[in-house]
Amino acid sequence: MANVTFSSKHTLPKDVTVYAVAGDRGTILSLAEKNKIPIPFECRDGECGSCLIEVVTLTGKTMGSALTEKEKSMLKSLGKITTAEIDNAVTNDVMPKYRLACQTIVRDQDILVKFAGDEPGGSE
Repeated sequence: MANVTFSSKHTLPKDVTVYAVAGDRGTILSLAEKNKIPIPFECRDGECGSCLIEVVTLTGKTMGSALTEKEKSMLKSLGKITTAEIDNAVTNDVMPKYRLACQTIVRDQDILVKFAGDEPGGSE
């Protein structure tokens, strides 16, 4: 089990923590939807950047879920990730600071997910 805490100054009156079942293979966006957390999204496919989130590991070893090619491309175009950060994520299984909620699978670790909720591609 992992605790996922969602935080948004613009759309949540307080942080909301939910449990994510390890191995579920669900994305952060699907977990948010199941728990009525209003992360903005438009395409669900990693092509628009509207579900940009900032991820902070709270406990345990930092583990990344694989960056999809669409996610790499979108994060680079938004200026949220460098080639070196992509290489580090791939080589060392490290979660980069910024991700797309529609592409990121929850791993067995507690995380804080920050999102703006006020404009596509924005995060706090």
